[in-house]
Amino acid sequence: MDDNLHSPQRRLIELRMEHADLDSLIDQTSEERPADDLALRRLKKRRLVLRDQISRLEMRLEPPEPA
Repeated sequence: MDDNLHSPQRRLIELRMEHADLDSLIDQTSEERPADDLALRRLKKRRLVLRDQISRLEMRLEPPEPA
């Protein structure tokens, strides 16, 4: 059971969920407080980091097929 909690597939799901949460938070922040540029930039930067982590993990789990 403990192995399942730390599996790469589970980590991928967690990263995708966090990315989706950030998307929602960015949308909310830009609508409610459009003048809060610093907070919005930080959220977007974190979202990009998550996107990169997701991409790297996906490549590890599903390597590209040889040509």
